[in-house]
Amino acid sequence: MTLKYIRLSIVSTLIVAGLVACRVGRNYQRPSLALPAQYNDTVSAASADSSIATLEWKQFFTDTTLQGLIGRALSGNYDLQLAIKRIETAQAYLKQAKLGWLPTVNLQAAASTSIPSKNSLNGTSLNTFLGTEHIEDYSLNAGLSWEIDVWGKIKRRKEAALASYLGTFEGMHAVQTGLVADIANSYYNLLMLDAQLEIARSNVLLSDTIVQMIRLQKTAGETTELAVQQAEAQRQTAALLIPQLEQAKAIEQNTLRILAGELPGTVAYSTTLITTPLRELMPAGVPAALLSNRPDVKEQEMALVAANAEVGVAQASMYPALNITASGGVNAFKASDWFTLPASLFGMVAGSLTQPVFQRGQLKTNLEVAKIQREEAVIRFRQVALNAIGEVSNSLVRLDKLKEQQVIASNQVTTLALATSQARMLFRSGMANYLDVITAQGRSLQASLTQADITRQQLSASVELYRSLGGGWK
Repeated sequence: MTLKYIRLSIVSTLIVAGLVACRVGRNYQRPSLALPAQYNDTVSAASADSSIATLEWKQFFTDTTLQGLIGRALSGNYDLQLAIKRIETAQAYLKQAKLGWLPTVNLQAAASTSIPSKNSLNGTSLNTFLGTEHIEDYSLNAGLSWEIDVWGKIKRRKEAALASYLGTFEGMHAVQTGLVADIANSYYNLLMLDAQLEIARSNVLLSDTIVQMIRLQKTAGETTELAVQQAEAQRQTAALLIPQLEQAKAIEQNTLRILAGELPGTVAYSTTLITTPLRELMPAGVPAALLSNRPDVKEQEMALVAANAEVGVAQASMYPALNITASGGVNAFKASDWFTLPASLFGMVAGSLTQPVFQRGQLKTNLEVAKIQREEAVIRFRQVALNAIGEVSNSLVRLDKLKEQQVIASNQVTTLALATSQARMLFRSGMANYLDVITAQGRSLQASLTQADITRQQLSASVELYRSLGGGWK
């Protein structure tokens, strides 16, 4: 008899092991992506083997004031704090999925009294055979239920939960890369506004000199009141820029502090736009590196992994479920005999195989929907990867063309500054009229403002390249 039970146990174990080996759903494989060998044939930085994305943000941004702003933002920004909470939520679901392998255990204690009718069969039987008018029942038991993961449903659920958990990490990294870029761009905007404010103030002082000069010539009868009015209007144009730029500067400082999770206010800094260095060499690496560097691409791939696992879960739900249940404890119909051992002990073990029948339509629909959602995740993954490559390519082109614009703008500022000086001298000698002076000054002001904006665009383009390559979360 003992040998018979041993053989039966071995056979049962082999059957269960064989069933457990049956896994439904396909394992994840990254979908094919059409990636170019390099970003842009005309940009030498794009063909470099290394990438600036591997640099930590403290190495990429060397300005100590900017480093301080980014550091405060990483600890105080609310979007980043929300991303961390999403990680904690996903971690809780992952722990729950890991416990899916374990059986469910329930404890129950119950006591009941039943008083049947004296004229009923039960009431008459109780009075005749037991000499009592009521039935008591006392029970204390533990129940166990364990689903054998025959088709890999629990395994796929764990796989989906793990992918979602890892995806929240990448989501947090994506928030951080965007936050670092936003802080840097806002900081460079602030430096540009400072530079433009200084240009406007200098131009107002120059305009005051020109207005005085024209007033003197009017007094001498060499010009008219119209010339004075035109010169005054030019001075007012430059003066109008000052409150506008001061307003934009205050708003930019408020933006920086809010990004850092602080109340609006001023930002202490001593850096100027002119002293901020521009990076000449910006290695971008190869496009294939985006799949491992860009957090949003990795996040979308984790979503694809989870969607693929959910297909396995939906498919496994259509097959029979093997459950093992067991219960045991103590039971008695008298409280005094409740814990009389071993007479009050009882136990039960059972196994069941449940095949869904009437839910077949719903389960089939769930499988079809899961497959469609997986296809959607594939499309989104390819879309995010394509957009990432486009962002890097655009940033490289901007850097290249902004360098050319900076050279032209610098030459234009020099040319128009010389033209303004010569127009003033010619006006004093009577060889030029007041319109020549005003026109030259207006063009010089606009050229200087444009040059400051192009410098800011160059700094922003380098930040955007760093972000688009996946830098900023390390």
